[in-house]
Amino acid sequence: MRRTTPAAPAAPAAATDVAMEAKLQKDSLGRRLRRGGAKNVMVMSVAAGLVGTLAIPAYAFAPGSDGIQFGATAQTQLTKAAPQDVEVAEDVIAAPISEDGYDAVTGEEIRAAEEAQRAAEEAAAAAEAARQAAAEQMTSYAAAASEYTPAAVYGSADPASVYSVAQQYLGVPYVYGGATPAGFDCSGLVQYVYAQFGISLPHSSSAQGAAGTQIPVSEAVPGDLVVMSGHIGFYAGNGMILHAPYEGTVVRVQPIWTSDYWIVRI
Repeated sequence: MRRTTPAAPAAPAAATDVAMEAKLQKDSLGRRLRRGGAKNVMVMSVAAGLVGTLAIPAYAFAPGSDGIQFGATAQTQLTKAAPQDVEVAEDVIAAPISEDGYDAVTGEEIRAAEEAQRAAEEAAAAAEAARQAAAEQMTSYAAAASEYTPAAVYGSADPASVYSVAQQYLGVPYVYGGATPAGFDCSGLVQYVYAQFGISLPHSSSAQGAAGTQIPVSEAVPGDLVVMSGHIGFYAGNGMILHAPYEGTVVRVQPIWTSDYWIVRI
């Protein structure tokens, strides 16, 4: 006959629930602690990796690393290229270098140029006015010469007599185009002197020189004509000339200043 052990009395329901709740809380706490530790270890590992990465020198990522992102660029490869030799032919010359011919101009230079331009224009205007005045004066004296041409008062126009009359006009002022004792130019003086001998000569030095006969300089006597390019006067002896020189002077005697002259006798 089998003996049966009587079952233990069942625990009250309330006590069982409390025990189960306590066990569950304990298990949950253990899992959280385990997960927190793992997270802490992971965080520490990542942080250490970041610090290590930042601490790696720049040359650690030099071109040539295995990763494509670290591959050398074309420019980097060129900088590492070995030195090269370039040969230039002997007949090669450097290309000419040209520069623009423009220079900066200052305001002072512009004003100076304007002043120079004004001065040139004023000088040109003054020269034109002087030319017109001289032309008017020449016309006036030409009219006076025709009106006051002296009558023939002397006989033979031998050189000595001509020179004697010419000496009477020493000191008369030079006047361009003048042919009276109010003022003479070089040919006006010769014309006026010869007019008093009844000889009519043109008012031109070249024409007067062609009106007589050329003689050797060695045969010249006072009263002969000294003729040169653009000028004329009376020979005064000893290499001297009596003439009306130029504006600002008077009829005077002075040495002949050139060897380029010839002697003419009327």
